[in-house]
Amino acid sequence: MRAIITVMGKDQVGIVAKVSTACAKYNANILDINQTLLQEIFSMVMLIDIEKITEKFELFGEELKKIGEENELKVHLMHEDIFNSMHRI
Repeated sequence: MRAIITVMGKDQVGIVAKVSTACAKYNANILDINQTLLQEIFSMVMLIDIEKITEKFELFGEELKKIGEENELKVHLMHEDIFNSMHRI
């Protein structure tokens, strides 16, 4: 099972570190990561393996959301099945 994490907000030091630390805490393996800066706007998409996460998926999402709120970022976790259903023609 996989999930998508998206992060967007004003660029600052440590964004990748904070999100990847949360992934490690929940035993979610980062499979792929893409990040970019659009002037001062930071944007990141992570594909993660959630097969072996140690807590409920919802708790992991809440922690990521909290990281976002504490750092004035939008952080969103979405199960791959939901993502794929939303983007089917």
